[in-house]
Amino acid sequence: MIYEVFMPALSSTMTEGKIVSWVKSPGDRVEKGETVVVVESDKADMDVESFYEGYLATIIVPAGESIGVGEAIALIAETEAEIAEAETQTQTKSAEAPAAAAAAVNAPVAVAEAPAVAQNGSGRSGNGRVVVSPRARKLAKEYKVDLATVKGTGPHGRITAEDIEAAAGKAPAAPAPVVAATTATAPAPAPRPSAPPAPPVPVAPGQQVPLTTLQNAVVRNMMVSLEVPTFHVGYTITTDALDQLYKQIKSKGVTMTALLAKAVAMTLKKHPLLNASFANNAINYPAEINVAVAVAMDDGGLITPVLRRADQVDIYSLSRNWKDLVDRARAKQLQPEEYNTGTFAVSNLGMFGVDRFDAILPPGMGSILAIGASNPTVVATADGMLGVKRQMQVNITCDHRVIYGAHAAAFLKDLAALIEKDAASLTL
Repeated sequence: MIYEVFMPALSSTMTEGKIVSWVKSPGDRVEKGETVVVVESDKADMDVESFYEGYLATIIVPAGESIGVGEAIALIAETEAEIAEAETQTQTKSAEAPAAAAAAVNAPVAVAEAPAVAQNGSGRSGNGRVVVSPRARKLAKEYKVDLATVKGTGPHGRITAEDIEAAAGKAPAAPAPVVAATTATAPAPAPRPSAPPAPPVPVAPGQQVPLTTLQNAVVRNMMVSLEVPTFHVGYTITTDALDQLYKQIKSKGVTMTALLAKAVAMTLKKHPLLNASFANNAINYPAEINVAVAVAMDDGGLITPVLRRADQVDIYSLSRNWKDLVDRARAKQLQPEEYNTGTFAVSNLGMFGVDRFDAILPPGMGSILAIGASNPTVVATADGMLGVKRQMQVNITCDHRVIYGAHAAAFLKDLAALIEKDAASLTL
């Protein structure tokens, strides 16, 4: 039996995925639950496991290309004898595609036809010290190629089918880069449109650069956000006490982001409506207070790692969690529950010197707080004199279907009171 491997939906907003790399090569044995391919979703790189056991027969979508969720990316054959059948099936589908009709006569077809001999022999003979794919071993037997004389171009020197074909004079050798090597043994259906290359740094003037998968996800989310009726409320908060606390505990690994997230979470305990969201024509009150904080990605776009139960976690653990989340977010290693479970969002541009801004409400949330820089400001003191205090501007964006102006104002008033008069409680 031949099974199709489909592009999975790795998040609720994912509509297409990009193949980062194939862990398995065509002809390799695949166990149920074993990682076969690494896919870039709209937020992270995820390992995709096989639901079947057998042999990876063909790779339909090579590394570097994108395809829609639910479309086939590979075929798994239950037995070695069915590998050739799967390859033929892939070639037939490719030939039927209108876009591939003209390209089907190109030279790569010769490589696709070679696996027809793969049904012969077990592929177990040869030098045990040589790493050889099953297809390559069988082709070597068919073409009477000595494996000891072949230099592998696959991962870790693995000998691939194309290496054998090149040694036998049947086809040109495949290029050596790692990504190409992982897909070198795939049968060659008619060429698919290639994925856009990564933009050079810096980008040349006048160049048009396609959006990355992450940037496309941001675009979709922002378009959804525009359909929500929102309003904005601003507030000025004096940060002298918070700044003093930060200086005292910064050496212990505490970050300002963690302090602000903790302050927001503690205030949300008093204002559960601000932690709520609109869903199914009702107000959804989450069981947890999960603060999502926006992080800019190096290759464009942004992601919102989530500090879960921020109201219950001590400030030192919260800071360690935050550092770990940011490191893994920029390495695209976050799991979906680490970036899509936020109940309240925070965006802080104060570190760039921005004094105030309005943030766009993320889908699925009821509020987002935009935090500006804390700057020295001349203010009137309680005794009528002038003094200098550090102040920051915060602006909250709310879903007006759930939250009204008075609710947002009360939340900001209590957040300011916590930061100005009771900052020390953030360490408890």
